[in-house]
Amino acid sequence: MEAPWHFYFLACLFILAGILHFLFPRVYRRILPPWIPSKTMVVYVSGVLEILFGTCLFFPSFRIAGLYGIMILLVLFLPVHTNMLRDSNAAMGIPSWILLLRIPLQGLLIYWVYTYL
Repeated sequence: MEAPWHFYFLACLFILAGILHFLFPRVYRRILPPWIPSKTMVVYVSGVLEILFGTCLFFPSFRIAGLYGIMILLVLFLPVHTNMLRDSNAAMGIPSWILLLRIPLQGLLIYWVYTYL
């Protein structure tokens, strides 16, 4: 059964997000909470995982694993959003109201991914 266009859009969104980790690693290191060790490695590993899980969505036998992987990543990324709210350096000048909106948006993204299971 062919998936809807928005399913493939989701896959491409995560692949692109993963690629951005390699193009702009300094930005991603900056937003990580201070308690996370080996920030560079975390940035690259999370980028690889986003690319991997997004790619999984294009292969029917790996779709479920990709969907669960994306949902896990979205949950794991929540501390980044709260760190950006607390640390003005990590916020990079983004207004607080936008940073606050990102938290429920993360929940909506998780729900969006969940709807494909």
